[in-house]
This record gives sequence, structure tokens and C-alpha cells, in this order.
Amino acid sequence: MSALRDAAMNSKAWPFEEARAVLKRYGGKDPAKGYVLFETGYGPSGLPHIGTFGEVARTTMIRRAFEIISDIPTRLICFSDDVDGMRKVPENVPQQEMLRGHMQKPLTSVPDPYGEFESFGHHNNAMLRRFLDTFGFEYEFISATEFYKSGQFDDTLRLAAERYDAIMEIMLASLREERQQTYSCFLPIHPETGRVMYVPMKEVNAKDGTITFDDEDGREWTLPVTGGHVKLQWKPDFGARWAALDVDFEMYGKDHSTNTPIYDGICRVLGGRAPNHMTYELFLDDQGQKISKSKGNGLTIDEWLTYAATESLSYFMYQKPKTAKRMHFDVIPRAVDEYHQQLRAFPEQTVEQQVNNPVWHIHDGKPPESRMVVSFGMLLNLASVAAAKDAAGLWKFIRRYAPEASPETHPDLDAAAGFAVRYFADKIAPTRVFRLPTDMERAAMEDLVARLKKLAQVTDPKNVLPVENRAELLSDEGLQSMVFAVGKEHGFEPLRDWFKALYEVLLGASDGPRFGGFIALYGVDETVALIERALRGELVG
Repeated sequence: MSALRDAAMNSKAWPFEEARAVLKRYGGKDPAKGYVLFETGYGPSGLPHIGTFGEVARTTMIRRAFEIISDIPTRLICFSDDVDGMRKVPENVPQQEMLRGHMQKPLTSVPDPYGEFESFGHHNNAMLRRFLDTFGFEYEFISATEFYKSGQFDDTLRLAAERYDAIMEIMLASLREERQQTYSCFLPIHPETGRVMYVPMKEVNAKDGTITFDDEDGREWTLPVTGGHVKLQWKPDFGARWAALDVDFEMYGKDHSTNTPIYDGICRVLGGRAPNHMTYELFLDDQGQKISKSKGNGLTIDEWLTYAATESLSYFMYQKPKTAKRMHFDVIPRAVDEYHQQLRAFPEQTVEQQVNNPVWHIHDGKPPESRMVVSFGMLLNLASVAAAKDAAGLWKFIRRYAPEASPETHPDLDAAAGFAVRYFADKIAPTRVFRLPTDMERAAMEDLVARLKKLAQVTDPKNVLPVENRAELLSDEGLQSMVFAVGKEHGFEPLRDWFKALYEVLLGASDGPRFGGFIALYGVDETVALIERALRGELVG
């Protein structure tokens, strides 16, 4: 066994832990179907949100981890339940009134409110695939509409008719008494209206593979369970899909976890083996509410990619999957900087450390070199004082700070500079609140200005005085030590109050970068001018 496989078999990284559990499922034997099947499910009742992406990203990480520890081939299926009836109109799409006229129809029978695709379901499926393709995922897409209509699901549906009582026994035990009276695992699609019907069954004929029911007008209908005339309720559909496809692994949100015994039980009733599962905590918006496709709350994938590269989102998804995640714009800068910290650490790590590094899982074991010589957080603060309109407006400062850097040699830094300008303009500038310094803060800032001016004199190339430690004085650490000393000498306790004052007075925010690094990037003279403007009250109002 290679050193990499050895390390993977002992890694505590959650993708490897899940991959080892899937491998253990077969006890050293190859699956009869010839491959291990990973699946993710998607309900296209609204535009795909970031949680949907997260399932595919995380499942892909487990799939790649599995391919390190095993030679068994793998497949990943993204399954869209687009036969589901539209139960409510999403709040974040156009033509609300038109959509209300198609309630309870399968999503692939509802007109596309955007007028771009065959149906609303087709539109949302296309959006999902576009998002997934942006990240280069390898997957096979299956539409439930095609799955039902093409006959691929027919054998399982006939078996569901034969074992109807066993399925109903599982389902009825989980329902309130009033719901039990009308529940059926089969949902007929009305031959005339095309609506998905929630009606009790008068008969389930296992021999003929048919169901008989009365519609809302009291008319009796008999339909075959095959060929897309009938769909399964969503809980039975979960288990039936696992049985039909022989799924080995599927993850889903915590809100599904109480249904796991139901899904597993129905899968077994239909002759399948329940897959391995992984439940994750939910994604929340800035108010702590669950992200919803119908509400459109929380961050979308497109919104994240407006302000940061794709890899930062993958990094965010990797982190602590069993912890609830608040999805708001302010999580983006930290995700970007932490991702690059891990990239920088990777080359110096042992194989055992590398397989525990998130970037191994994001880049399938081959992470690129980070060229981010300036952090995203620092770029944001530079954007706030440089009045830059684009990345080029930041490069004059970046080049002085890192002369070896250029947009051509540091494309990730160049992209981040553009993202930073956009993020600042959209998300920071509208919320900034500047204030005047207190007397104590003013005295300290005047002292800092005096020291910076003195530093500028001794480091001026025209100055004839030899300064052996010029580079040290102008370094991030040298400047940070100066700022630190000023705060200490002026009696700030705790010292973070001094730095908080600098941020609030100079940047209009309550937190910010290491201030020494900010001075090194922005420039000593420029920082002096910024502080003097603030002391004159020019930044307020």
C-alpha cells in the first residue's frame, strides 16, 4: 500500500472517515453492480441554493477520498425530484400570478416564468447544472420525470404495488391519526388536469400494477403505477430510489434525520440495502433562519462568486459539516484568507498532514501554489482608503509592498483585488460609520503621526543618514511594533481598544487588519495623510 493510501486509511479528516465506512460496507468484496454509487438529491421547487451545492461538493470530497483507499470504480448521481407537485410559489421568481395557476402540477409541467426553458423544473435543473459545472464536478444528472416516464423505475413501482401494505405500515406509524385516514404512498397524476393528487386509494391491484381512486369531483379513475402516471410520496420515493439504483451513500440535512428509519425501511421492503448516510447541520441566513429555496434567503452561489473565487466556497463547505453554518456575506473574507493559509502550509506538510488539510480535498490532492502575498482582508481595507474602482487601482500599492508581484505572475492576487473592490463597494461602503477620536485617542494618533513622519524622514532615499535597519523599520512587524508601543504608552487597557479606535476613526468599522501590515501596504506617507484627515474631522459625515 502506498504512503498516500496508508495515510488516508488513518486520516481523521471526515471525507476519509466516511469513505472508509463505505469501503467497509463491502467487506473486501467488489459490489455486484461493479461500482460504488454516491447520490445527491435535489428538489427543484425553487432556484438552487448554496446548500444544494454543498451536498454535491461534500459528496465529491468523499468520493475522491474513496478512490484513494480503494480501486473500486465510482459514480456520482445528482437526482432531481422534478415530478414533485408545486405546493407553493417561490417568492423570488417573476410571474407569481401565472405560477399560482399551476399549483400541484409536477414542476416539469409548470411553465418557466423566465420564458427560457421547457418548464420551471427544466429551468431550475439547468441552473443547478450550471452551478455544478462551474466547479468542475463530475456527475451524472437524472431527472425524476425521465426516470418515471422512461420505465427505469417501473420494476420498483410494481414491487411497491405488491408490497403496498408493508410500505403503508412503515408510513402510517409516523403519521398523525387524521393524516392516516387519507394517506397513500402513491400519488396519481390526474389524466385531465395534470395535477399531483393527494387522495386515498380505493384499490391497489398488485397483479395488474394499477391503482384506483376518486378525484375531487368524485369520478373514479384507474391508472398503472408505471410509465409516469403515478409518483411516490417524497419519503417513500427516497427509499424506493435507493433500492432502484442500489445507492451506497447519500448525505442530507439534519431536518431529514428523523426520517432515516423510514427511508431505510422502505428501501429494504423494496428489496434494496439501505445506503450509508451522513447528516449535516443546516445552512442559516444572517437572522439564523434556515435557508429556503422558496424564500430565497441566504447567500446564493452566484452571490458568493461575485465576491470570491470558487475554491473559497469549497473551503467553506469543507469546514465542520456537522456544525450549523450561517451563510451571509461577512463569512466570505475569512473563508478566502483561511483557504490561502492552508494552501501556503501544504507544501511543507508531511503526507499524513496533507490528507488532513482541507485543500487536499478541494483539489483532489493536487492543490495549486498560493500567490496571495496580500490577504483578502487587507485588500478590503486598502480598497476602503484607496478609492480604487478596479483591481488596477490597488496594484500601485501592491507593487510597492511586493515588488516581485504582478497581475501576470500572481493571477489569484489580481482576481482577489478585483473581488475586494467589488465587495467593498457593495457590502462595506454602505455600512461604514466614522467617528471622531476621543481626547485620549487623538493624543495617541498625533503621537503615531509624529513617529511615522520621523520614520519617513530616516527612510527617505534622499536622507544621507545611514539607516541599517531601514527594511526592518518598514516591515509589517516593525510598523506593528510602533503602533503597539504608541497604544501602550498612552495607557490603552486593554490594548485592543487602541486598535479598535484606529479602525473606527480611520476605516469606519469596529475591526480591521493588523495595522502595521496596513501601513506597510498603504504607505507611510499615505497613512499619515489619512490620520491627519481624520483628526481634522474630514472623514466624518
